Amino acid sequence: MQPVQRKLILTLLAVLIFPLCFDPNEAANTGSKHFVLVHGASHGAWCWYKVVTLLRSSGHNVTTIDLTASGINPIQASSLQSISDYFKPLRDVMEGLSLRQRVILVGHSFGGMALSHVMERYPKRLLLLCFTESSRRAGSIGDSRCSYDNGPNNPPTACTIGPMFSASRVYQLSPIQDWTLANTLVRPQRLFSDEDLTREITLSERNYGSVRRVAIISEDDKLIGKDFILWMIERNPPDQVLEVKGSDHMVMMSKPMQLFALLQHIANTTHY
Repeated sequence: MQPVQRKLILTLLAVLIFPLCFDPNEAANTGSKHFVLVHGASHGAWCWYKVVTLLRSSGHNVTTIDLTASGINPIQASSLQSISDYFKPLRDVMEGLSLRQRVILVGHSFGGMALSHVMERYPKRLLLLCFTESSRRAGSIGDSRCSYDNGPNNPPTACTIGPMFSASRVYQLSPIQDWTLANTLVRPQRLFSDEDLTREITLSERNYGSVRRVAIISEDDKLIGKDFILWMIERNPPDQVLEVKGSDHMVMMSKPMQLFALLQHIANTTHY
């Protein structure tokens, strides 16, 4: 692995933290929070539907976004010139906050890139960041389909998750209905160069380092080896790390109640 790639992976470590126990009556003890949920590669705001329902039912304000060329965003992946274009919908949300508003950002997988991007730019508008594991290192892509807009002799420019790859490596522990939904809704993911990533995700201790970060490991995530995730944690430690038992990569699909319990716990222990 090249040094630049390793550095980027370290900055994007994404995991969710689950409390060892959770009292559902805790919600009454603190005020509601504003959560902003960011999806991973090829997905969209739709993948959060279970967690959104649970959070809103508990009185929280929830914003879900479609990053550019994702979900129902009308722009096509082939139109993206840089990863900055891909992040723009999240920047727009952050710009729309008043000076006194604070949010808890939750990013899944490749969505951790977007979180790192805005952490550096809007640290004073963030209460906490909650990362889920990054999928920069997925290995073989199986039946996933790549596009070569710059010609077959150049690197691929976009990739779409294949149904068999999804079933065996991404959604293997999720309900089959959610796997079916994903096969209907996933879109091509633009592939960005390391040079572009390095330019747009430059992190400092003053900004990025000032925001509390929480991370979780999904026990049965097959996109990335657990040893590699632990290696990333050791080199770029968040403030907390716990593990979700029995979760595949799509933790919001396979273990939504546990994820909700985590987020509720974070809301109850995070203060303005």
